[in-house]
Amino acid sequence: MNLEKVIFAFFIMLALTLNFGFFIGEIDNPDHHHAYELFAAIVVSLIATIMKFGDRTQLGAVLLASSLVADLQLIAAAVMWGLGGDFSGGQLSPSAIASIVSLSGGALVANIVSVILLVVETVMSRR
Repeated sequence: MNLEKVIFAFFIMLALTLNFGFFIGEIDNPDHHHAYELFAAIVVSLIATIMKFGDRTQLGAVLLASSLVADLQLIAAAVMWGLGGDFSGGQLSPSAIASIVSLSGGALVANIVSVILLVVETVMSRR
């Protein structure tokens, strides 16, 4: 078993599950979406992106692109969270929460693509 591949797959799966954990719940209810969970999703997604830089294959390029999309969406959600709280006196409106969750939903789709590509690569690899 290749420890590097295990760690790589671990971070890709962790990025997906953390993002899903933040995304799930009523879209406009701030009690269902926690800022620390968004922060954890961003950190793990960035780690997964850094790990994808070494792959020089076409599949590696698509994995990196999907990871960069997820990072961009999650960072945009965090910026919106920060700015939305500043402009409204610290309390996020339901529409602001819905926008933040929608951005994380886009990142979730990109993370699902990464996991599907990881599974496809695993199935295609020969011993």
